Amino acid sequence: MIEINESFLKLRAGYLFPEIGRRVRTFKQKHPQAKVISMGIGDVTQPLAPAVIEAMHRAVDEMGRQETFRGYDDSGVGYEFLRQAIIDGDFKSRGVDIELDEIFVSDGTKSDTGNMQEVFGIGNVVAVADPVYPVYVDTNVMAGRTGPISDGGQYAGIVYMPATAENGFVPEPPDRPVDMIYLCFPNNPTGAVATKDALARWVEYARSRKAVIFFDAAYEAYISDPAIPHSIYEIDGATDVAIEFRSCSKTAGFTGVRCAYSIVPKQLKAYTKDGKAVEVNPIWRRRHTTKFNGVSYITQVGAAAIYTPQGKRQIQQTIDVYMGNASLICAKLTRLGYKVYGGTNAPYIWVQTPKGVGSWEFFDLLLSKANVVCTPGAGFGPAGEGYVRLTAFGTPENVNEAMERLAKL
Repeated sequence: MIEINESFLKLRAGYLFPEIGRRVRTFKQKHPQAKVISMGIGDVTQPLAPAVIEAMHRAVDEMGRQETFRGYDDSGVGYEFLRQAIIDGDFKSRGVDIELDEIFVSDGTKSDTGNMQEVFGIGNVVAVADPVYPVYVDTNVMAGRTGPISDGGQYAGIVYMPATAENGFVPEPPDRPVDMIYLCFPNNPTGAVATKDALARWVEYARSRKAVIFFDAAYEAYISDPAIPHSIYEIDGATDVAIEFRSCSKTAGFTGVRCAYSIVPKQLKAYTKDGKAVEVNPIWRRRHTTKFNGVSYITQVGAAAIYTPQGKRQIQQTIDVYMGNASLICAKLTRLGYKVYGGTNAPYIWVQTPKGVGSWEFFDLLLSKANVVCTPGAGFGPAGEGYVRLTAFGTPENVNEAMERLAKL
């Protein structure tokens, strides 16, 4: 008799974003003439930068000639030309030393943050912020690290760290030992950012507890405040305890192209049950190259173009469009009397719902009355109840129209 992995049965009925999609599809079927504006799922709308397109065209031409054709990436972890561009463009410029063999190119940060937990023991205690990006929790549920979910929406065996307006949506280290810590800054969903002092407290905590930080920096390109770190490796000692994840999806519009990377420092250690220190980098390399055959050559050439002078300039123009949207959303909603967070140094806006109105109730209200899609905060965890997330990734025209509709509610 074939048995199922019963850990999957602990999961909630549906992943957050497919459930949003289901509700939107149902609404459109009933109201086919409605123009629905999506400000919920964080997909981008601006086209790829011309420098990226030109580079990918050249790569396609190379693939059409026998003498320049490329098959598998022999390294399995990304072509050296892309990894060197990452080092020079993302880290050297910020005074951070990263080596080529510490970079692992992949198809997305969602995949990496979900897969990384596989190389760590099943008995590790996981800590997440609440609210939290659901993948961090769900993949650990699938792995069997948790007990059942409570009526309040929290899984037994996970340490939930409240991220609230009172603490600026930046949780403090817990007062108990944990082993695997998920942090995301700029934060999805709240739009909060972490100062160097805040990250230093986390690094010190991890070092003292021999814990590992999974640091999701997928939105670092949206930071404009020079005092806010873009990488956790800007903090002394972080390379001993942190794995960092970066993405081209929101930085350069690669949601439909797929390219990201993770940094696993060679000095990062985990431990066997008898206390022996083990390097994580070669173990992740083994896992990565066993289960993944690499990102396509065409995609990697396009990603490398992000770091050219013209690529940087063009991508900054796109980011400016999105951050202009964020500024508009924050200003309009504030004038309408909503309590608004984020939207500065981050493309997400965290909006408190009217008193007595739940997250999903407000979602349905916006969809039915304004034909605008948001993301219910409760989908990110119990502490997200009473909020919704809006994204700045729409077109300026749609964002402006959405705000005009909300003003008429």
